[in-house]
Amino acid sequence: MSYAERLTANLSMSMHLFKKTLETFAEEDSGFGPSPDVFTVAGHVAHAAGTVDWFVDGAFGEGWNMDFEGHLEEARAVTSLAEAIAWIDRAYGRAIEVIGAASDEDLRAPIGDPRIMEGQPRGAVVNGITDHTAHHRGALTVYARLLGKVPVMPYA
Repeated sequence: MSYAERLTANLSMSMHLFKKTLETFAEEDSGFGPSPDVFTVAGHVAHAAGTVDWFVDGAFGEGWNMDFEGHLEEARAVTSLAEAIAWIDRAYGRAIEVIGAASDEDLRAPIGDPRIMEGQPRGAVVNGITDHTAHHRGALTVYARLLGKVPVMPYA
């Protein structure tokens, strides 16, 4: 199995686990957040999707977009869980496509923009994506409990 195949397998598993966690929620849960200053359910999913795009763009595109306030605003503007899920599907699909099409040499080349992950190979963004998404899976399971729901076991 090539390096690209291993990385895209990790991305596919991360997407599967995230989507499994989302099975707990219904569209009417989109706007739930335990307080006004934190992400809603839809906002969590949108933020995770935007971060997948951010990692791919940082390593394989124009570089790191450091407008973090803009990223937060973009995620908070998503009020529909269905819209957020469509974004996560697109983001992971694009990540799998970009990384899957890269040669092992390109994946091992250092990220061009040194402001984040300086000196790390491009393929290292997969760890960032999977770790960040796992963090938001955990937060969403807490939200599910606060809504009185039993979170779906993602590993089943």
